[in-house]
Amino acid sequence: MNKAAFFAPLLRGAIITKTGVPWIVSSVINTIGNGSQGVNSTGQNPSAALWVDAGETTAQDEKTLADIFAKALSSAPLTAENKIPARICVKSGGEEYHYLSAPDFAGIEKIRQGAQAEGWDIVPAATHTPCSPISTLAPSRADVVKNRIALVTGGAQGFGEELTRGLIASGALVFIADLNLIGAEKLAQTLNAEYGKPVAFPAGVNVSDEDSVRAMIENITLTAGGLDLCVSNAGVLRAASILEQDIESFKFVTEVNYTAFAVVSKHCALLMKRQHAAAPAWTTDIIQINSKSGLDGSNKNGSYAGSKFGGIGLVQSFAKELVEYGIKVNAICPGNFFDGPLWSDPVKGLFVQYLNTGKVPGAKTVAEVKAFYEAKVPMNRGCTGPDVLRAALYLVEQVYETGQALPVTGGQVMLS
Repeated sequence: MNKAAFFAPLLRGAIITKTGVPWIVSSVINTIGNGSQGVNSTGQNPSAALWVDAGETTAQDEKTLADIFAKALSSAPLTAENKIPARICVKSGGEEYHYLSAPDFAGIEKIRQGAQAEGWDIVPAATHTPCSPISTLAPSRADVVKNRIALVTGGAQGFGEELTRGLIASGALVFIADLNLIGAEKLAQTLNAEYGKPVAFPAGVNVSDEDSVRAMIENITLTAGGLDLCVSNAGVLRAASILEQDIESFKFVTEVNYTAFAVVSKHCALLMKRQHAAAPAWTTDIIQINSKSGLDGSNKNGSYAGSKFGGIGLVQSFAKELVEYGIKVNAICPGNFFDGPLWSDPVKGLFVQYLNTGKVPGAKTVAEVKAFYEAKVPMNRGCTGPDVLRAALYLVEQVYETGQALPVTGGQVMLS
């Protein structure tokens, strides 16, 4: 692993423990060898306000390194003045790793542009408890993700885009992960221009390719220092009767909806675990965007429903395993997003697919298929992005809940 990426979440965790709030730790450059001093992206010497000796190698366990970073922060002159250093250098094995530190990414950009900030005031967190920092620090649910680092897979369109926009509106820094890199880049550019500051980064990824996911997580780590929330939203659907569906299509749906969720969870959790070593009171979240079909089987759509049922099994299993590291794992099971492209695309949308496969008896038009499905919902409408966003914010806020599958179905599917 890139050493700069290895140290970053441990350093970020130590700062979170010191401040009680989220923080950005951004790598200036990759490894600098031969004891030479690194330069930042503007070519200037990044004179560090804090130097930390991490020892010869990364073979030390994460907790030992976390203690080294915590001690260095506690003994630094700036922290005695209730500040966090804006420029930090970690020395290891004759090499130097330079980082910029700020409460948000706008602060990182100011330092890169030559601002002479020596440090940032620590935000007091005197009332937070070891098991529940977020519930006491956030004055309202809308603030629970403020300045937190989030990842949304499949975030460039549909539900994913709505979640991306909603998380940013709530104050999060969002990495938009998508196979459609051009779409992710365009959305990030639009959002950054809209807010007038860095709020989103594109991240091209194939979630079913472990090397691709690993590289994405390393990039997130080098850019922001860690991760607080993963929304695993990427998914596919190919509706067909089991009597007619080719098994390759069945496997494809399973690969993306089930296996890829495990791949994404694995590498997000490894990053969150490392951060947790230095911030044991800080909770993080993995949220799978599942489906009501993960709670109730779907006629002539078995590959999709099966993958979603399996996803809930993974959620419950990962929740039991990862709670040791302060990672909560939950699922949101939305109802039908009728107005999104998944359902309403005039060529490939589900309304068209269901019409063609005869899933709705007697239906002759797409409008009749849509009316049939709307009538199934007690609240007489489809699910929307804001509905799912509210559920996600609830799950982040709720620090005493993990392994749950939360229905957001307008009453169509109810837990018993």
